[in-house]
Amino acid sequence: MLISEKLNQKMNEQIGNEFGASNQYLSIAAHFDSEALPELSKFFYLQADEEREHALKFLHYLIEAGGSVAIPAVAKPESRIESAEHAFQMSLDWELEVTAQINNLMSIAIEDKDYIGQDFLRWFVAEQLEEVSSMEEMQQVVRRSGEERLFYVENYLVRRVERKSAAGGE
Repeated sequence: MLISEKLNQKMNEQIGNEFGASNQYLSIAAHFDSEALPELSKFFYLQADEEREHALKFLHYLIEAGGSVAIPAVAKPESRIESAEHAFQMSLDWELEVTAQINNLMSIAIEDKDYIGQDFLRWFVAEQLEEVSSMEEMQQVVRRSGEERLFYVENYLVRRVERKSAAGGE
């Protein structure tokens, strides 16, 4: 086994955290979908997919490292979305919490002198910079546009994807 019991247990918890985030993003996406805001819903559907992929990365890592997988129960996502700003604040808060969780996993891997685990976790450390930055950016855009002008946010999201595609991003 290439992973300590402590790190194995914490990674199992992280699998649950990632699935929980996926469900929360699905709930937010459904809210925007029901409000006929297709770009905002698409943004959050993609976030949900990404979080599920993160959970699967942890799951596969545990298997490859000879650990044991024990997927925990996931809390029900919040379904009452008061506003777009509320949705992005929830998302930003969540991403900051996940950043702390990933940092904690890295601390355990460092303490265990688990260099393989550290290499695996470095991807997540870098990913969290992107996630937090993206949520902060979107929160600012929503705040500037205001709840009554979310179609500006929709347009912004379309142009954002076009810019990233042109730059070789997405």
